[in-house]
Amino acid sequence: MKAMILKQISNFGENKNPLELVDLPIPEPGQGQILIRVATCGICHTELDEIEGRTLPPQLPIILGHQVIGRVAKIGLDAGRFCLGDRVGVAWIFHADGTCRFCREGLENLCPHFQATGRDVNGGYAEYMVVHQDFAFSIPEVFSDTEAAPLLCAGAIGYRSLKLTGLKNGENLGLAGFGASAHLVLKLAQVMYPDSAIFVFVRNAKEREFALELGAAWAGDHGGMPPQMMRATIDTTPVWGPVVEALRTLEPGGRLVINAIRKEETDKEAMLKLDYPAHLWMEKEIKSVANVARADVAEFLEVAARVPLKPEVQEYPLEDANRALVELKERKIRGAKVLVVNGEQ
Repeated sequence: MKAMILKQISNFGENKNPLELVDLPIPEPGQGQILIRVATCGICHTELDEIEGRTLPPQLPIILGHQVIGRVAKIGLDAGRFCLGDRVGVAWIFHADGTCRFCREGLENLCPHFQATGRDVNGGYAEYMVVHQDFAFSIPEVFSDTEAAPLLCAGAIGYRSLKLTGLKNGENLGLAGFGASAHLVLKLAQVMYPDSAIFVFVRNAKEREFALELGAAWAGDHGGMPPQMMRATIDTTPVWGPVVEALRTLEPGGRLVINAIRKEETDKEAMLKLDYPAHLWMEKEIKSVANVARADVAEFLEVAARVPLKPEVQEYPLEDANRALVELKERKIRGAKVLVVNGEQ
C-alpha cells in the first residue's frame, strides 16, 4: 500500500516536505480488529503538532491521520460488528482501557492509557489501516466520503467544546480562530442555539469574510472589541495571544474553552500580559478540551446527519499531503482540508 510516513521531527521553516511517500505491506487485522480501505482522511492542526514535536509520537516512523473514512476490507477473528464493504470512520480515539475510573464515568478521553490514531498507532494517511471494531463508527449515508472525514475530529471535538461552554440559547458565543473545527462549530451553534449571536475573532481577513458568509454576527481581529461581550468563547488557535484577548471580552461569569492539544511557544510572552482584574476577575473560567470520547463522535454524527451539517472542504491527493500541511501552517484555510486516498467508494 501507499502511505505518507513521518520519519523524523522537523520544523516547517526548515523542511516543507516532512512526510515521505513509501510502499508498505498492507496490515493484517488482529483479534477484534477490522482492516479499512481508506477513502479519505481529514487533515488536522494536530498533525502539525506531531511533525514539529509538540505532541510526540512514541515511535517513528508513524503514519499520521485521525479523521478516516473507508470501507471494511477484511475482518479479524471475533470481529462481527461490521460486514465487508460497510462504510466506517476512525477518529482521534483509537483505544481506551475501559476499566479505569475515567472510562467507567464516561470520560474515556481522560483515560491514562488513551491511544490516539495517527500518533500512538498508524493512522489514515495511507491506503489501508486497522482498528478495533469497538472504536470504529458507522457513517451516515447523507455524507460523502470527503464531507464525512472532518466530522470525526474537527466536528466531534467542536461538539465537545460547545457542550463544555455550558451555553444557553440566546447567549453570545465567541470563536477565536476560524479553521476546520470553528467553522463547523458556527454551523452547529446556529442549529443548537438559534437565538445566540456568534462573534468570530481571527487575524486573516479572508477567514473573517468566510465567517460572515456563514452567518457570523461580527468578525474582527483578536484584539478587536466586539459590540457585545461573550458568555462563552471557544479558542481553536495554536498560540497564546488569542487566549488573553478572549478573556478580555468575556462577560462576568463567562467561560473560555480552549480546544487545542498544544500551544506553540513562539508567543509565550503573551501570557505574561495576563492581567488579573481585566482578564480573570468576576468569576471567569478557563477550561481545556482533552481528546474526544466515543460518545462525542457518535452523538455528533447523529446530530450532523439530522441537520444535515456539511463542512466546507478542500481536497488533495494523498501524495500532496505535504502541500496541504504547509498551507495549513501558513493559515491558507477555508473550512477543512481532506486527503482523497482511494476516491469515493
